[in-house]
Amino acid sequence: MKFDLYAAPTEHPFCSRHLAEYSNGGDFSGGRKMNLEKSSTGITPDSCAAAVVEIIPLIVGSLRAQMRNQGEPFLSISQFRSLMFLYRYPGSSLSKLADYLGVTRPTASAICERLVQEKFVDRKEHPQERRAVVLKLTETGRGRLEEIQALTCSNISPMFEDLSQEQMESVLAGLTLLREVFDGKSNNR
Repeated sequence: MKFDLYAAPTEHPFCSRHLAEYSNGGDFSGGRKMNLEKSSTGITPDSCAAAVVEIIPLIVGSLRAQMRNQGEPFLSISQFRSLMFLYRYPGSSLSKLADYLGVTRPTASAICERLVQEKFVDRKEHPQERRAVVLKLTETGRGRLEEIQALTCSNISPMFEDLSQEQMESVLAGLTLLREVFDGKSNNR
């Protein structure tokens, strides 16, 4: 079933699974009840959230499958995300990496240790804080990241071949907006 933002709440796969719990006063939305009613435009923040919850795992699953074919040395999704984070935020601390990955510091440390062993990440003591470390991509790490990105892009680009120019522009516009929303830069906040 394709996700339709205009569908009635009971037609959404996510919503239909939880509608009974919602109807019975259950709390599955972080302390607030979801408003699944249509707004005057037919789309609500909750229907957008349900669409994201429905669609993002499909995208991540597809990317995961493509990344399994990346060659050696193999990187897990967490390792790939770590490289991406350090590419965007060079010199970050282990705590910031852990927060980004949504894992504990010991787990982030283990992920980072594997990347250091592969010579993808350089870990140094923080100059002012003895107990903190500074993480940076090495040239090898940057090269591997770019190689994986290029390979993954070439593997998933055929999925977009049947889309019109207008549809591809809509995909890019939607992804840009999602980035702004999830990076906290949306003008609507």
